[in-house]
Amino acid sequence: MFGSIGMPELIIIFVIALIIFGPKKLPELGRSLGRSLNEFKRASNELKNTLEEEVRMEEVKERQAAEKISQPTAAPVSAPNTVSRNDEPITPHPADQSA
Repeated sequence: MFGSIGMPELIIIFVIALIIFGPKKLPELGRSLGRSLNEFKRASNELKNTLEEEVRMEEVKERQAAEKISQPTAAPVSAPNTVSRNDEPITPHPADQSA
């Protein structure tokens, strides 16, 4: 139920709490503890949801950036004329083939 705490240990804890706080104060402390745990649970769920939303937004941005990179941005440049005026092939210079 509570990990390594068994039923005898829970009874001892309850009796000690009853002796320390008294029978009138114990239900109020239980409600207060329950509210605190509920508020903590709600806050942790909100934090978890916020983090998951941020991760989703980052994934969408990354996908959009990848799609933008993969799409061609301009028309392909045509190859330079490789035939000379006297119909001999022209060997292009290595600096012209940088693209």
